[in-house]
Amino acid sequence: MLDDDEATAIVLGLRLAATGGTGVDFTAEAADRAGAKLRRILPASLRRRTDEVLAAVEFAHVDHPRVDTDTLITTTRAITTRHCLSFTHHGRSGVSGRVVEPMRLVQIRGRWYLYAWDRDRNDWRNFRVDRIAEPQTTQKTFLPRPLPTEDLVQHIEARFHGPRTNQVVLTLHTDVHDAASRLHRIDGVLETIDDHRCRYTASVDSYTWIAVVLTATDIEFSVDEPADFRAFLEHTGRRLLRAT
Repeated sequence: MLDDDEATAIVLGLRLAATGGTGVDFTAEAADRAGAKLRRILPASLRRRTDEVLAAVEFAHVDHPRVDTDTLITTTRAITTRHCLSFTHHGRSGVSGRVVEPMRLVQIRGRWYLYAWDRDRNDWRNFRVDRIAEPQTTQKTFLPRPLPTEDLVQHIEARFHGPRTNQVVLTLHTDVHDAASRLHRIDGVLETIDDHRCRYTASVDSYTWIAVVLTATDIEFSVDEPADFRAFLEHTGRRLLRAT
């Protein structure tokens, strides 16, 4: 039933789940049991190939709080059946009861968020799912509202960081793949220039942030635009040199 790529995708997904990489509280035992069952039905050649993959890779354990599987199942059921969801939310400002029209579950950097229409606040809200307690599907159904955007990931991230008004264009003196692996976070688009250079167009809320990221990556670069960012780096560089 499975070709090589499909079987490899499944065993890697199970290993990722066991280490917490999915952000859901699957136990390592559950993932191992599923992997053992899959292994028994694979043809010998495919079983050897997947065993080789598993023996050669290793995932780092994720420290983010994980979502309880019961919470995930209850939330997804409410989304698919179009039933309102009630829960207790442990937010930064305290504990509150919420009744929402759940629309999507979105994973961003290892954390799960519920994007929903909050009936009491009459507005869209996102909730960290690991901070949701006692979720219950109510008897109230709802007609889905049009989402405010097609890219919910970017929309939610914008709420975290605020509007990004500064655009910086850089030439990074490395290839796209190396840049993507070394940048702490990519706040824009990487484009190939040639085998040894790429263009990084970033939208950031401050020059300080991207300067810190570039310093931490230790990638050689030059500033294409804007002139304000060149001046910022020059001022910062002189200040740091004075400290030596």
